[in-house]
Amino acid sequence: MARQVIYIFKGQTKTIPFSYDIHHDLYEAAAEAEGIDLKKFLSMEKQIALTSKKGAKAEKEFRKSEFARFGFTSIKFVREDDEV
Repeated sequence: MARQVIYIFKGQTKTIPFSYDIHHDLYEAAAEAEGIDLKKFLSMEKQIALTSKKGAKAEKEFRKSEFARFGFTSIKFVREDDEV
């Protein structure tokens, strides 16, 4: 079974195919599906990674807050027990 990402964007639940050959992670796949340009976001995320003493935790918090600002409330991989 191919991987799929299920996400909620502005109140609508959507499912898309996912491949690591095309996207770095499921967040980038969901953003691309919605036509969101991540250039500034990725630049800022890189700066946080280089300067933060908290490391991965700071990156994760930044990603979560920015994607909420974009309109995403949930982004995850589809599991076999999830309804599509």
